[in-house]
Amino acid sequence: MAISDYYKQLRRKVGTDLIFMPSVAAIIRNKDNEILFQYPVEGEYWSLPAGAIEPGETPAQALIREVWEETGLTVQPNKLLGVFGGEDFRFTYPHGDQVEYSVFVFECSIVKGELTPIDDESTDLCFIREERKPKLALPYPDFIFKSPPSNSVYFQWEASWLNEKM
Repeated sequence: MAISDYYKQLRRKVGTDLIFMPSVAAIIRNKDNEILFQYPVEGEYWSLPAGAIEPGETPAQALIREVWEETGLTVQPNKLLGVFGGEDFRFTYPHGDQVEYSVFVFECSIVKGELTPIDDESTDLCFIREERKPKLALPYPDFIFKSPPSNSVYFQWEASWLNEKM
């Protein structure tokens, strides 16, 4: 599903103006330790399987739904790798809609399914070795692609901001 009814209604009210969008993204590895990337229909760069959290959904529920819609795979979220957002995660779609994502990135394992897009958002899905990672639409830090992942969860923030607020 390209855009949910909730976001369609919101867009009718705000047009293409900037909206804040809570989102999820998945790091999914195959048996060869390659990471799944998707090339979207409306995009210039590759991305992780990802999407918006809908009202009433938890981030993990949204992740499972989005990954299935975009890849045909059922996944299990195993670990929260990081939470990212702010100006670096602003994006303008080719048709002009502006968003600022707040993204929960999860490491996932494949439970079942066959790699095939269920919706019409992807033109290509492929597993790629970490060192050959394509240019991505959003600036995820390189460490989230490392295997095995760190034992801690990364929260994007700057110590200078904390000092200014205290």
